[in-house]
Amino acid sequence: MKQVNVGICGLGTVGGGTFNVLERNAQLITGRTGFQIRVARVATRTPRNDIDLGDIPFSTDVFDVVNDPSVDVVVELIGGYDTAKELVLAAIANGKHVVTANKALIAVHGNEIFKAAAEKNVIVAYEAGVAGGIPVIKAVREGMAANRVDWIAGIINGTGNYILTEMRAGREFSEVLKEAQDLGYAEADPTFDVEGIDAAHKLTILASAGFGVPLQFEKAYTEGISEITPYDIAHAEVLGYRIKHLGIARRREGGIELRVHPTLVPRSHLIAQVDGVLNAVLVDGDAVGQTMYYGPGAGDEATASAVIADIIDAARSVASASNQRVPYLGFEPDAMEDLPVLPMEDIQSAYYLRITAMDHPGVLAKIASVLSEHGINIESIMQKESEFKDGRIPVIILTHTVQERQMNRAIEELEALSDIDGRVVRIRAENFEG
Repeated sequence: MKQVNVGICGLGTVGGGTFNVLERNAQLITGRTGFQIRVARVATRTPRNDIDLGDIPFSTDVFDVVNDPSVDVVVELIGGYDTAKELVLAAIANGKHVVTANKALIAVHGNEIFKAAAEKNVIVAYEAGVAGGIPVIKAVREGMAANRVDWIAGIINGTGNYILTEMRAGREFSEVLKEAQDLGYAEADPTFDVEGIDAAHKLTILASAGFGVPLQFEKAYTEGISEITPYDIAHAEVLGYRIKHLGIARRREGGIELRVHPTLVPRSHLIAQVDGVLNAVLVDGDAVGQTMYYGPGAGDEATASAVIADIIDAARSVASASNQRVPYLGFEPDAMEDLPVLPMEDIQSAYYLRITAMDHPGVLAKIASVLSEHGINIESIMQKESEFKDGRIPVIILTHTVQERQMNRAIEELEALSDIDGRVVRIRAENFEG
């Protein structure tokens, strides 16, 4: 029976899960593929006493895996940018296929990595980098190959989704973040998760696979959830919405939108009901319409499931000595479109606005007049009873879809009014109707 040798670099949470699932389900995998996948070498900077490697060669230098001539497929699970990039490029130079769960590496350096891989005609697979165990890259890149993908929107960071879910009970952001850290859902430095950077890495990859455009992470707009309050979450519910931290990519005339930010979504929509640390990705294709992919976005064996699916794809190429492969981003290089990422002021969205106004006669008329002057139509408006002793009142407005440029100008003018106190809170809203 044909044997394909795999080298694992990194034996942390995902690396350990990958090793364990490969060992436990070896017979099952052989039955599905017709060949044996064998872990031939492991390298990790921090050895694990809870994993028995048996007689598998082990070292603390990940480059020992890349330079081992017996290894056919290198699995990069060390994370980060610099060493991971050097490792992957070295593996490609040695003619080895690569599997990675490193979304930051692909989002930032993917164009260079895929170019090098194409020249060596090797596979670079990255399913586990986006939405953990959910096979969304395969769905977009292969399952929807007959579709023109018009937009993609997703909850693609479990930490942020957990925090917003728990805040629906009236809890403050800081309290829930501390709990998420205690539970291991958030890092000691949670910036990548709560400020949208992690989600932007994943969205960049999804947009490229969906639209056939180069990876453009540096142009993605990111806005975090640290300013979201229980007050706004509660009033979004009253309006029939929930607040989710979404990544949104959409085709527009002249470019694409690429943005991560808190978003009101209709409470009746399936994605609004995805709670806790789970992920979900909506994809809209011209032939199939809307589809949603839902499940665990992290975790040792959930992510290992996606890693091993990629290992099997790479191993099939080795076992069959075939030069055929699915294009890295779903499109052949000469079919890629160099569409620009539109600036945020060009995007189109509906908006939730919370305005703290003085309880003076005519104040609502002034607010409505400013919005009207900028071409902004109001869908609903709520004037709450005063919660302040000095006569200030909260005014909550939901608008129809407008260009962000119009909203920016209207907010600037509203904040300049003598009857408006402080800044206007703005949260974008999506109905996913097209």
